[in-house]
Amino acid sequence: MDIYETYLGFLKDEEVSPPLAAILALTEIMERSNAGTTFELVEELKDGAESLNQRSKNPIGLNAGCKLFIEFITLFPHASAKFSDIRTELIQQGREYVAEALTYRKKIAELAFDFIKDDSVILTHSYSRVVMQTLLMAHKRKRISVFVTEARPKGLGIKTAEELTAAGIPCTVILDSAVAYAIEKVDFVLVGSEAVVESGGLINAVGSNQIAIIARAANKPFYALAESFKFHRLFPLSQDDLPIHNPDLFSFPTSQPKTAPPMHARPSVMVPRHDREDTDDTNSPNKFTQEQIAQINPKVDYTRPDLITLVFSDVGSLTPEGVSQYLVGMFTG
Repeated sequence: MDIYETYLGFLKDEEVSPPLAAILALTEIMERSNAGTTFELVEELKDGAESLNQRSKNPIGLNAGCKLFIEFITLFPHASAKFSDIRTELIQQGREYVAEALTYRKKIAELAFDFIKDDSVILTHSYSRVVMQTLLMAHKRKRISVFVTEARPKGLGIKTAEELTAAGIPCTVILDSAVAYAIEKVDFVLVGSEAVVESGGLINAVGSNQIAIIARAANKPFYALAESFKFHRLFPLSQDDLPIHNPDLFSFPTSQPKTAPPMHARPSVMVPRHDREDTDDTNSPNKFTQEQIAQINPKVDYTRPDLITLVFSDVGSLTPEGVSQYLVGMFTG
């Protein structure tokens, strides 16, 4: 089987996030495995996880799911003497875990709901399924208004704004560069997550870090929502420590711009470009397209734990230090 194609197939379900899709893909490996021992099975799963890691440009979320599932397999209590029975039970446990994990968003929404007061003005960033569920739940019982960032380069904030508006929630889309301008009108920031790391820090859509910095400067709470399967044994110290496969990140062009003509060769009156007839610069080497800009910019960034007020998860409302303690305990049995 092609594990990456299998993984992409599970991702087609809009309810399934990358960590859960990775767990389901590894479960498929187990079902087709010819391994005769737990050790051999774990080695196959590690190979599958490495294949997913190498083929994904942003493997952070799926790596969280892979590490969680492989750790579960390693620590699984073997009640049966026959390996075939153990493998069957592991496959069943993997699928049951994913089914249960899909209910975590509701648990988180109910937990975060108590922190949302009537007439709250909330700032959110990009698109998050758990944030959407929380806001929709709050809207049913309280009056809320939401500022949504564009969240370039993908522009997923537009999707968030459209769904909130369709649900009747007052919503305004703001530029990513206008967060500092709008922050004084906001009661708190509410964002989703791709992963919560061992330090208690957050990996999320690029721009989250600068929003957290602005929120701290304005003394506004910064809340993150994260299912426990997104807790990741990763310890970045800076943005450069994120395992993202993008060799073109912040790259400079290799070719040098054309040398400007000497002063005596220039026209005495410079005509603005929009007034000239030859304004078709589609093929100009100096033209920057949104696609080109997106290719050399990061999709996610890292937010330090000291900028995060609380993390709401299916295991409770945790401080960043609490996340770190829970994550260590989760991976030590």
